[in-house]
Amino acid sequence: MTQIIYGHCDTRFASVQEAFLDNFENRDEIGACVSVVVEGEAVVDLWAGYMDGARTRPWREDTIVNIWSVGKGIATLCLLKSLEEQGISVDEKVASVWPEFAVQDKTDITIAMVLAHRAGLCAVEEPLPNDAFYHWDVMTSAIAAQKPWWEPDTNHGYHTNTFGFLLGEIVRRVSGLPIRDYLQKHIASVLSVDCHFGVPKSALHQCADLIHSPRPPNLRPGLSGTPDPDDPISQMRHLVYNNPSVGHYDFNSDDWHMSEFPSTSPQSNARATAAIFSELAQVMAGKKSGLVSRSMLERATEINSDGEDLNLLRPTRFGLGFQLTQPVRPLGPSPGTFGHYGNGGHLAFSDPTIPLGFAYHMNHHGFAWRDPRNIALTDAVYDSLRK
Repeated sequence: MTQIIYGHCDTRFASVQEAFLDNFENRDEIGACVSVVVEGEAVVDLWAGYMDGARTRPWREDTIVNIWSVGKGIATLCLLKSLEEQGISVDEKVASVWPEFAVQDKTDITIAMVLAHRAGLCAVEEPLPNDAFYHWDVMTSAIAAQKPWWEPDTNHGYHTNTFGFLLGEIVRRVSGLPIRDYLQKHIASVLSVDCHFGVPKSALHQCADLIHSPRPPNLRPGLSGTPDPDDPISQMRHLVYNNPSVGHYDFNSDDWHMSEFPSTSPQSNARATAAIFSELAQVMAGKKSGLVSRSMLERATEINSDGEDLNLLRPTRFGLGFQLTQPVRPLGPSPGTFGHYGNGGHLAFSDPTIPLGFAYHMNHHGFAWRDPRNIALTDAVYDSLRK
């Protein structure tokens, strides 16, 4: 039976719809959405499949799903906007807005270092309760008390789960609003998009289930194995994924959907995240004034961290909060693209050269940021643009 695709797609971008369909027919897609916004116009807005593994709940126009680390890019936007509103530089010290942070050799850590994954705060050493990710003050207090795992600004390592709490607490101190509320008031409502750091009860019915497959045996092993007791960075890597372990959480529960966990549990869809990254692309291209200034985005998209990542043990490249395109993990073929991948193959990015916002989200997870499905879709987008 041929998969039915819903939504709209300009004829120029027909190859995107073909690639989207091919993902269902040949790449085990279950439920997904893809969106492309060019010069502020939505030229692709497609969805298809099912919200659950049993294939009983159709994926709908308003379906949202866990977008994982794509939320890091959106949390970054929240922080940049809140700083700009208050006239605070990204080079300001974190402790100037969060005094409790000024312990354990963290006095000189700047907001920019945090955004660039250079603060050395990837993990918490103090044992945390299994439900710690659901408790904002537990996490932020533990991070504030943590000694950096390396000398800040001398190296970088992906702050997998701590990143959202770090940024969110700075947003709260600067703006007076929890980051979940700041996102709704200053970004989601302004752009009329469905994007949440904690879904309200009234919208829980929109949340798609996450569906995981067994990890293929030939893939690169995970990073949460037995730590080397003589290597602090090895111990840090272990704690990133095991204090607490995300394995304790039910990703399809109401508690997870409603949690304020900006780097890991945000819920949205491609229409929303493509609109957000289109906004940033247009500002960078000088096409409009937007949520943040062009000068702020130019600073945020300069290379701040590049090379072997102390946490992920592979090359990563970051500006301030945003992942930047790089040869081993490109965000499309254009230079200067920025955005963020998410666990299992989620992707959203800006291309200021066009300007374009792209996003793809799904519920059947792959095993890498750069997934055959998002590769096929981004290739189809740029093939369409060349016509």
